[in-house]
Amino acid sequence: MEEKTVSEYREVIRGCKDIFEKKTKDYGTAWRILRTSSLTDQIFIKAKRIRSIQEKGEQKVQEDIQGEFIAIINYCIMAIIQLRWEDDNKMEIPYAELEPLYDQIADDTMHLLINKNHDYGEAWRDMRVSSMTDIILMKILRTKQIEDNHGKTLISEGVDANYQDMINYAVFCLIKLR
Repeated sequence: MEEKTVSEYREVIRGCKDIFEKKTKDYGTAWRILRTSSLTDQIFIKAKRIRSIQEKGEQKVQEDIQGEFIAIINYCIMAIIQLRWEDDNKMEIPYAELEPLYDQIADDTMHLLINKNHDYGEAWRDMRVSSMTDIILMKILRTKQIEDNHGKTLISEGVDANYQDMINYAVFCLIKLR
C-alpha cells in the first residue's frame, strides 16, 4: 500500500509544482512580501471556501475545490520557504533557485506522511474529504494561535509541522477526489 500512496502523492505534487512554476513565471515571487501569518490567512480563506461549498452543496464561482486544495499545498510550501528565509529580504527569486527548495519541502513532507501512514495504517483512506477539510481548518487555527504567541509553544510542534500536516491532508483530499 505504501508504494501506491507514494506514487499518488508524487503525482499530486507534480501537478501542484507545475502550477507553482507557471504562477512564478507569471507573477514572479510577489508572495515574498507576505508575512507567514498572511500566508496562513490565505490558506484559511481557501479552506473556508472548500468547507462552504461542501456545506452548501453548490458554488457561485466556478473554480473547483481541487484547485483550492492545490492552492493550500502551494501556500503551505511558500510559508515554509518564508520561515526558512525569514532573514533574507530578497524579493525576486528565480524559479531555478526555488525549484530545489520546493522539491526538498515536498520530499520532507512526504517522508513525514510515510512515517505517519506506517503508524496510522492509512486511516485517511477511510476518512471523508469533509473531515479532512475540518482537520486542515483546525491546523490553520492552531497555526494562527502559535503565530499570535510569536512562535512559542509549551509542548506542541511549531508552525512548520502544522503546514506539513496541512499539505498532507490536502494531498489526501486530492487523491480521494480523483
